[in-house]
Amino acid sequence: MENLRLNVALLRKRVPNLTTAAKSVGLRPATVSNLSTGKIPVGRAEVRTIVALAELAGCTLDELILRGESVEMIETGIKTLDLFAPIAKGGTAGLVARPGMGQLVVLAEMLYRLKREGYITILIKPKGEHPEINDITDNVDIVTDSIEETYQAMISSGANKEFILTADRSYVLSGDMYSLQEMLDEKDIANITTFLVDLKGEAVDEDLPYGPLDTLWQFDADLAVRHKYPAVNPIYSTSSILEGSYLDPIHHNIQQRAQKLLRRYRELRSLVNVHGLDRIPAAELQTYQQGEKLEAYLTQPFYVAETFTGKKGVKVSLKDTLNDVRKILDSTADAYSVEELSFIGKIR
Repeated sequence: MENLRLNVALLRKRVPNLTTAAKSVGLRPATVSNLSTGKIPVGRAEVRTIVALAELAGCTLDELILRGESVEMIETGIKTLDLFAPIAKGGTAGLVARPGMGQLVVLAEMLYRLKREGYITILIKPKGEHPEINDITDNVDIVTDSIEETYQAMISSGANKEFILTADRSYVLSGDMYSLQEMLDEKDIANITTFLVDLKGEAVDEDLPYGPLDTLWQFDADLAVRHKYPAVNPIYSTSSILEGSYLDPIHHNIQQRAQKLLRRYRELRSLVNVHGLDRIPAAELQTYQQGEKLEAYLTQPFYVAETFTGKKGVKVSLKDTLNDVRKILDSTADAYSVEELSFIGKIR
C-alpha cells in the first residue's frame, strides 16, 4: 500500500491554533493529533476529516497528504524512544508531562547525544525565571533569548547544517514559532528537527498541546513514581514513522508485540496491587513476568545523570534493542531476573 501521511509542517504553518480550528468544524482534536503522529493511518481516516483539514489549511488534498515520501528516523540509542516513538528527522517532537516526571532529563540527554552526532543544538530560553533549564544549557551549542536572535544564529550557521531546535510551549501559543518557521522557509533552511517542551505542565490536559506533531512522548506518572526512567509511556507515545511501511517490518512486528504485552501487563499489575500475585490466573502468570522484565529492560542509565545515579550512561543500538526485546517476548531471556534487567544497556 502506498505510504500516506499528513503534511504536519504545512498544518503547523497554515493553522497555528489547530485545536480551536478543529473544534469549529466539528473535528475532535484527539483525532487530528492521532492522524498527525500516525496513530490513526491516513488511509483509514474519514474522508470528511481529511477534507475539513485541507479546508482549514487552505490547501489541496494533494498538498495535505504526502504520498510515498520517506521518513528518516534519528536513532538516539535510547531503547524505549527508538522502539516505540522514534524521532522523525526534520519533524517536530512534543514532550507531554507534568513537572517531576523527568522530561527535562530526557531532553538534556537527547541534546547531549545529538550534539555529539554533529547536530547544531539550539535552545530558545523561555521568558521569565526558569532555573530548571540550567542543566539543559550545558548540552546546547547556542542559547538564545528571542526568535529574532534564533533566526540570526541559524542564518549565521549556514543553510546546509542540521539543527536541533528546542523551545517551550509558550513560543507556540504566542505564534512566535510559526513566525520563525516562515522566516526560515524564505531562506530555504529546512534541516530542522524541533523539540517542544511544556515547563508549566499544562499540556497533559490537552489533545493538541503544541499543534500537530510528528512524534509524541507521553510521560507516565506511575513509571516516574516507581523510578522506572525514562518514564516515557510505551503505549501512548507514538510517531509518524510507525505509520504505513516507513518502519522496518521486523521493528514493526516487535514494537506491536511489545505494546500488546505491556498493555496486558499493566492490567494484570493493577490486579496484583489490589489482590496480590496469587490472584493472577496461572495462564497469565508468564505474561505478567514477561511484562515485568520488559518494563525493567526499558529503563536506561543516562550520561547526563551519571553524577546523580552513579551509573555510567549507555547507548544501545536499535538492532540490539530489537534483539533483546524479542528475547524477552520469546521467553529466551527467562534466566535473567527483573533486577538484572533494570538500568542496563543491552543484554549480555
